Amino acid sequence: MFDLDRTLTRRPTYSAFLVFVAWHRSPLRLALLPLVVGLMAAYAMRLITRTRFKQLEHRVLLGRSLPGSEIRALADRFAAFVASAWVSPQARQRIAQERSEGRVVVVASAANSIYLDPIARLLEIGHVVATQSTWRGDVLLPDIDGQNCYGVAKRDMIEAYAAQQGWMREAIHVRFFSDHLSDAPTFAWADEPIAVNPSGPLRAFAAERGWPILDWG
Repeated sequence: MFDLDRTLTRRPTYSAFLVFVAWHRSPLRLALLPLVVGLMAAYAMRLITRTRFKQLEHRVLLGRSLPGSEIRALADRFAAFVASAWVSPQARQRIAQERSEGRVVVVASAANSIYLDPIARLLEIGHVVATQSTWRGDVLLPDIDGQNCYGVAKRDMIEAYAAQQGWMREAIHVRFFSDHLSDAPTFAWADEPIAVNPSGPLRAFAAERGWPILDWG
């Protein structure tokens, strides 16, 4: 099981996706980026939740609604770019190694499924646990459907997905790769935690516990 941002990819993807879509669809909206910076500051000061920040950032850069066909086409283009330019060779090699050992490969991330699903397809990963969007018919809205797949919610969503797949926890061995200490609940749930490109706090946390630490660049 792999996290996405800064684990499989060299850079975070959500804001990059919104900017990519805005640039190709309505470049004038990029003039609102200072407002996004303000929202980031509000989140850093804990004035708004992470979920609320993501919803507001979406609304600022992409507007209140987007046709499904349009956003899916742009998501496919963004996914192709990320898979070719931002996924490290070491990440690809590790995915291949896990698959060759007969393991089921899963990506679990706070990234939105709109673009994570096509990234996963390009990496030949068949199982995705991700943040979901709200739709009105075939129109994309800014709101998140359910929970933002982050922190404790990520672990809970992984558990729910495993149950849907019929993977009984006591019957499986889970190897989990991530870069960030926010994934501590999932690290604790896994049998084999592995820190990849870790942030400073996770590097210290992993070193104290003797976890493997991998640097993929």
